[in-house]
Amino acid sequence: MYQALYRKYRPRTLDEVCGQEHITETLKAQVASGRLSHAYLFIGTRGTGKTSCAKILAKAVNCEHPVNGNPCCQCAACRGIDDGSVMDVVEIDAASNNGVDNIRALRDEAIFSPASVKKRVYIVDEVHMLSIAAFNALLKILEEPPEHLMFILATTELRKVPATILSRCQRYSFRRLDAEVISKRLDYIASQEGFKLTKGASRLLARLADGGMRDAISLLDQCSSCEVIDENAVLEATGLAGNRRIGELLTAISKRDAASALEYFSVLWKDGKDPASLLSDLCALMRDVLLQELAPRGGVALMSGAYDAKTIEGFARLFTKEELLRDMQRAQDAIAALRDSPSPRTCVELCLVSLCDPALGAGMTDLMARISRLEAGTPPPRAPAAEFTPLAAPVSVPETEPEPVTVFESEPEPYRDDPPVSEEPPPADDGGYIRDEPAPVPDPVGVYYEPEPPLPDRPDNAPVPEPEVKPAPVGMPSWAEITQALSGELKSGILRALGDTSQLNVEFRESSLHLILLNSFITTKLNTPEVLGSIRAAASRLAGRPLDIEVTIMGGGRQPTRSVEELRGNPFVKFV
Repeated sequence: MYQALYRKYRPRTLDEVCGQEHITETLKAQVASGRLSHAYLFIGTRGTGKTSCAKILAKAVNCEHPVNGNPCCQCAACRGIDDGSVMDVVEIDAASNNGVDNIRALRDEAIFSPASVKKRVYIVDEVHMLSIAAFNALLKILEEPPEHLMFILATTELRKVPATILSRCQRYSFRRLDAEVISKRLDYIASQEGFKLTKGASRLLARLADGGMRDAISLLDQCSSCEVIDENAVLEATGLAGNRRIGELLTAISKRDAASALEYFSVLWKDGKDPASLLSDLCALMRDVLLQELAPRGGVALMSGAYDAKTIEGFARLFTKEELLRDMQRAQDAIAALRDSPSPRTCVELCLVSLCDPALGAGMTDLMARISRLEAGTPPPRAPAAEFTPLAAPVSVPETEPEPVTVFESEPEPYRDDPPVSEEPPPADDGGYIRDEPAPVPDPVGVYYEPEPPLPDRPDNAPVPEPEVKPAPVGMPSWAEITQALSGELKSGILRALGDTSQLNVEFRESSLHLILLNSFITTKLNTPEVLGSIRAAASRLAGRPLDIEVTIMGGGRQPTRSVEELRGNPFVKFV
């Protein structure tokens, strides 16, 4: 029966373990001297040799003829542990046996002496998966174990192991393996199996393994069906894009050419390349380029080795450090978003567009990118500004007499305390209320023109003339200056009404200011003694001489319903 390569070539002695000499030498010395701990904790990422070292250590402490701390692999104990026939060496997967009952059963069995070997050894893999109750059940026997008992715990997440467990174990941290170490091991396995493995493919497999020997051997096993295992065969078997295509994609990003970047990605998508791996490879390349910029001499040792130095130097001339940091962060965000995205293709395309056009983003990094471009004197291209089309000139007030409010000489209505009601009520914070105490009444300075009957040929819904502010004569203040001078005297709602020339027209005469109120709303706001008095005082102060105010009320069919007596009570309105 065929056996997977990573199982077939699993190390059998501590000397065969690759890249972990700082651990294997210590363990060999302990076995040789007999100064063994009762509990070990192996820490490291997947595929770095934790479980393999645990099994080798279990063989070494029970071996009948150890050789310099290594098991002989020939005695009955070594052979029995290798084939699993020795019942005193137990391997437990804590991910599936994480309950307190499993640990209680282990504790009840552990007190018995071993049947066929020197020590009873429990190898607990992924120990961080145990529950809190299970850890508590393990704690007592781990603290005071019998002489014949040994625990070897292995985990990939040290932070999840309680401190009470950590303090009772000897800890050993397994490193990620260098790509060169993995590549040499792959070459050895390929020579033993008769594979035609090229040097480039060996380095590519070592880089894809990310420091894990088991992953590298599994990838080699996956590619073993090819007659010649070269880089293209590895890329086809693993569904990756390849260095050349990733380089082309990064070149398009450096040129801020979103169309080319999307075309490259479309080809890769149709070829079945994994989008997450694509972005990861893009991040790895940008990382190498960033290391080249940060440490031109010493950064080579930190690089992944996927690209030659000349290629990395060429990319380093196309990006600034700020751009690389921003682009790497965006790619990392897109990788995280891919996990929950219903459309991975759209997610990657959005990432590529944002990489090619930093101005599209609204985050802090995007704003910093724009500032950097401005400081460098190369702002991103902008769309041409829309042509400014001047507004049509305002229609002047016709020379015909404006249609004023019709005042009916009828019996006056009784005086009411509430303000006049209009069809368009003003905002709540505006003026227009009646004070409890009457304000001082100045001398009448305005003239109210007696309304004439409307022309018979003009309907009620005739268009109202466009608002207009005629320029002030020489020596007279402008309307803007007058409204600005009133900013501290009148309420904000009235000031807004004064500045809204769509509701009133202003005409300047030799010694007076003529206000034409175009609807009932503006009439309610402005046609009061307080407001008109303030306008007159401000205009006179700016002009340096006394000015009068004349008021004309217009509005077509929507007229204010003021009685004659109310209008006669306004000191600024005079009937003529």
